Amino acid sequence: MSQVPQRVGELLHGVGSRRFRHALSLLTGDLSWDADGLAAATAAPRRSIDALLSALGDDLDGGRIRPSRAGAYRALAVPEILADPVAHLLPEHAETVAEMEKLIAAAPRPRTALDHVAATAGTAVRRALLIGARFWLGGARLLCAGDHDLTSLAVALTHPGVEITVVDIDERVLEFIGEEAARRGLPIRCRFADLRLGLPPGVREWADLAFTDPPYTPDGVALFTLRALEGLRDRGTGRVLVAYGASEGTPALALKVQAALGRLNLANEAIWPDFNRYHGAPAIGSASDLYVLRPTNRTWKMLGSAPAATRIYTQGPQAVEATDETVAAVTVGSAELLVGEWPKGFAPGTPRVHLSTWLAKPYAGRDRDVAVALPAATDVLPARVLLAARAERIRVLTPGTVPRSLKGLLSAVYDIETMPGEITASRVAPPEGPLGVLRHILDRPHGKIANAWREGLISQAAGDLTKNEARARIQEAAPWLGDATVLDLPAHRLRSLPDAVRRSAAL
Repeated sequence: MSQVPQRVGELLHGVGSRRFRHALSLLTGDLSWDADGLAAATAAPRRSIDALLSALGDDLDGGRIRPSRAGAYRALAVPEILADPVAHLLPEHAETVAEMEKLIAAAPRPRTALDHVAATAGTAVRRALLIGARFWLGGARLLCAGDHDLTSLAVALTHPGVEITVVDIDERVLEFIGEEAARRGLPIRCRFADLRLGLPPGVREWADLAFTDPPYTPDGVALFTLRALEGLRDRGTGRVLVAYGASEGTPALALKVQAALGRLNLANEAIWPDFNRYHGAPAIGSASDLYVLRPTNRTWKMLGSAPAATRIYTQGPQAVEATDETVAAVTVGSAELLVGEWPKGFAPGTPRVHLSTWLAKPYAGRDRDVAVALPAATDVLPARVLLAARAERIRVLTPGTVPRSLKGLLSAVYDIETMPGEITASRVAPPEGPLGVLRHILDRPHGKIANAWREGLISQAAGDLTKNEARARIQEAAPWLGDATVLDLPAHRLRSLPDAVRRSAAL
């Protein structure tokens, strides 16, 4: 140690110095390295790498240790030797890695407000290989609870027999995965879901395995894991795989996350350190661990007890530390029903419904005037909240808007007016012709679209169409439909629904 600066020697002290020593082995090689590159290669937090580079001082030149000083450091350096459980399988799948690199490059850009950080192509394929090496996938179903990393596509490319469902709040991700899967003939279906509000009905108790790379907050990890559990049909041998990482300097945060998982009574079958690698997230070394979690009998008693918090992210309006926003009482007026989170003590005596309940099932009442309070950063929800309603008039208090692309769809049900912070929708009379079939579908948002569509076609045909003939028309017009409801169909499919209904009516 006497041949290197004292500060370097201090960093190399103790059993936790292996990442520093790995960094030294890279810096004494032939390549030049910057701080982010070293953090990604060693899975060391960026702050730790910065400390090492600063300690090296003048011994560092152009992103590597000076050749004249390299000998003093090589004696202290070690290569990375931690075993990767599927590294020996990766060379056989080089073409898949290359294909995933293209897909990741073409995928929608990460959204900071959703804590998106893209995993590397190698990571996506290694996840798929690990799932195939650890579990028998004959006839298996996989649920991806959020999939900005495109793990679903990697699994489908390496294990074509696996049925996969992706649920995500990011409509861009659902459209990209859905279109790429359709182009390749891969068995992937995509459903919209804000996991804070629940899983789509057709996804509950559907899967044998579930994978999630959730927001790295205690509530975020617990919520996404709980939703993944709700998606399992196999309560005996089903598993949930969770990606989670924290900086070496914040063990207390990792403990909080593990405690949140512990409350779900899950057994940790395995934790592979630094298994997942990312394009970004240098604060945690651009890496996270992979957890394999097995439910116990006590786990299933926890279903339905998801955290009430909507602030589950680390950044943006829905971050854990974001300030709360209250709804102005003056905007409510004569509402007969309040939906969402309203201030305590406000409008006493007025019935209230949780937003998750509103979206999960039809509300029993037929209130004429409904007011809905949406939290910040829920720009994807206004259209679905309107579609879930049966009221004559509904006001949505939100900083979001109704996407222009969905206004045509909604016009079959509502006359919509917008103003800053509020959307007002008044129900219109049912149209005739093909739009009447569309209205029949949209008036039944919690049921399967296929059933309402069939009923609408038969009604329009006044008895001249059988159920089988109606089903055939629907299959020809919308082969992508499946068992979707209006509320969980991705936005790009909702946009195409009016034209598909017209085609089915014209056949």
